[in-house]
Amino acid sequence: MSKQGYFGRFGGAFIPEILSATFEQLKEAFAAAKEDQSFWQEFEQLMRTYSCRPTPLTYCDNLSCRFGGPRFYLKREDLNHTGAHKLNNVMGQGLLVKRMGKTRVIAETGAGQHGVATATMAAKFGFACTVYMGEVDVARQRPNVFWMEQLGAEVVPVCDGARILKDAINEALRDWAGNMDTTHYVLGTACGPHPYPEMVASFQAIIGKEARAQILREAGRLPTRVYACVGGGSNALGIFSGFLDDPEVELVGVEAGGEGLHTSRHAARLASDHADVGIAQGYKTYFLQNDDGQMQETHSVAAGLDYIGVSPILSSYAEESRVRFEAATDREVLAATRLVMKEEGIIPALESAHALAGAFREADQLSEADIVVINLSGRGDKDIFTIAEALGDSGWESFIASKSEAYRA
Repeated sequence: MSKQGYFGRFGGAFIPEILSATFEQLKEAFAAAKEDQSFWQEFEQLMRTYSCRPTPLTYCDNLSCRFGGPRFYLKREDLNHTGAHKLNNVMGQGLLVKRMGKTRVIAETGAGQHGVATATMAAKFGFACTVYMGEVDVARQRPNVFWMEQLGAEVVPVCDGARILKDAINEALRDWAGNMDTTHYVLGTACGPHPYPEMVASFQAIIGKEARAQILREAGRLPTRVYACVGGGSNALGIFSGFLDDPEVELVGVEAGGEGLHTSRHAARLASDHADVGIAQGYKTYFLQNDDGQMQETHSVAAGLDYIGVSPILSSYAEESRVRFEAATDREVLAATRLVMKEEGIIPALESAHALAGAFREADQLSEADIVVINLSGRGDKDIFTIAEALGDSGWESFIASKSEAYRA
């Protein structure tokens, strides 16, 4: 970080005056916690006893044989409690909320995994909880809405704009501005105003710390490449953090290519030339925007990657060429999802399948001596409606139709 809140020329804190005091309180709380070993000991104990960390590093012998090239390993964040890497960040922020003495948390969510994680944290710590979610995402991630509500959270559908993640963030910020004395905004990824990018990346660094030690123990050497999907960037920064000081390890972020980078129906900020540097939602980074600076609509089969901006930390790594960015299309993602299910018996989240698709596409560049680690950021049971529809599964369609008829009877 070159100056407070900046990573190269990206980051900062562009916030309304009304939120200044709240951000100062958060910066002070995080700065104190960052230097307090007892805070990190409590965090690691909580993750070990409540979230089942460390998550495993799984060798994929069937996939390795199929591609005949590198040895594939998956870092299993899908086995983290609530089914994704999201819990690492929210439990860390929950401990900060206790330190600040606040009683309510709010959050935004796209795929729903961050919402479920926040609702879980709120239930455990006894906080009131409200989750904002775009109306489009509510429809395609209904199972996660059900679990958030059962955990005690109020889920508020956002009907403004494109009714997706960026609109949910705007609504959460409006709520926070009116309730800052009692409420903390649990931002779900390494974006937003300082100190969120640094804070979220710090809590997610536990992924990379574990992965580095595990691959050295399992394979006796560092990997050739590490792949992660990139929406806002929290899981990518988490696993990349373990290898940033190892220049021989190539780090690859895979964004949502949607219907292809030759169309406007994607969410690739760093892998395409369609994004420009701008300031929105309180920070400076690459955003997908038109010639007038207005934010463009985005598309991805994966709700969690359907975001206009990207972490300022990753924008900085892109300009330094420390991380290479690619994109995977919806079609490639669904093919990778099916392949991993059939070859390894693992159901990946559609977000995570972007990293898998990127790694499989480049497998022929590597040899049997090479090692690839892929961060499996979440599990795919939340995507059952989207995957079943994309695959045209007639048995599932009949089941849903019969359930619908039963509810109407």
